[in-house]
Order: sequence, then structure tokens, then C-alpha cells
Amino acid sequence: MQSAFLVAVSAVAIISGGCVAVAPAGAQEPLDAQTLNTIKGQFSRLMELANRHDLQALHGMFWQSPSALLVAKSAIPSEGWAGVWGNDAVDQKLHDIAASGPVVLAPDYSRLKVVGLTRDVAESYVPMNITVSYAGQSGTPKPFLMIVNWIKIGQDWKVAAEIILPVPPTPG
Repeated sequence: MQSAFLVAVSAVAIISGGCVAVAPAGAQEPLDAQTLNTIKGQFSRLMELANRHDLQALHGMFWQSPSALLVAKSAIPSEGWAGVWGNDAVDQKLHDIAASGPVVLAPDYSRLKVVGLTRDVAESYVPMNITVSYAGQSGTPKPFLMIVNWIKIGQDWKVAAEIILPVPPTPG
């Protein structure tokens, strides 16, 4: 879990140009409400395409860059959760997950949060249940967090990093 967190922090640092800046107290959101709603719409589309296994359309939603990142469960048990970098690797990972059987992503849209980090970078966060049989998972719904870093390319918002993290069970 710690390595997945480090990957997530690294992704934010890479996307933000390698430096982490803290906004001064009272700083304003760099993105207006309309832009934040546009990104929420893109997130909804991302979920729709993932649930339909529309791999070609999903490819188009990602930033076309060797720095595009997807963090998900690895098919190699010793890796646990791992990041894959670049569009070919992201496409292959999405293909492998989709080919494993039914995949259902059920985000809690009431808890979807989108914030602007800069005028060209945003981040969304949402808890969700995911049903998947990939890499030895049971095929029963389990809780996850999805963090998506968005980057503005021209007039479009693209997925720069999609980080899916399992929620550990509540201690008994």
C-alpha cells in the first residue's frame, strides 16, 4: 500500500512539473465551477466507458504520453498493486482487466470531488465499489478509492493518471 501511495504522490509531482506547491491561505480555486463540472462529466464518461469495456474510447480519454499512468492490481502476485506507464502499457492493462470477466465500477457520485490544482491540472477523488475477477480477485464488490489526475490538452481534459487503491478492511 505504501508503494501505491508513493506512486500516487510521484504522479502528482510529475504532472505538476516536479515541484509541489502549497496554495497560500485564502487562495482561490484555479478552475471555475463550469470547468469543474466539465471534468465531473468526463469522469462520468470514463466510468461509463469502463463499464462497457469500450477500450478504444477509453484510450482516447487518456493523455497520449509516455507519462500516462494507471495504478491497479498486478497480475503478478508479488507486485501487489503497481503502476504502468505509457499508453501501450495502459491499453494492455485495461485490455487484460476487461478480458478477465465482468468488471463493474460503481462510484459514489455523491462523494465525487474535483479540485483544480492549476488552470491546466485537476484531480478527482471518489470512493467506489468495484466488482472484478482480474488477478485472483473474487468477483464480489469491494471498496476502492479512485484518484484521477486530469490534464488540459487543447480544449479537452484528459486522464493523466488513474490511481485505483483498495480500501483496507475496518479493523474488527
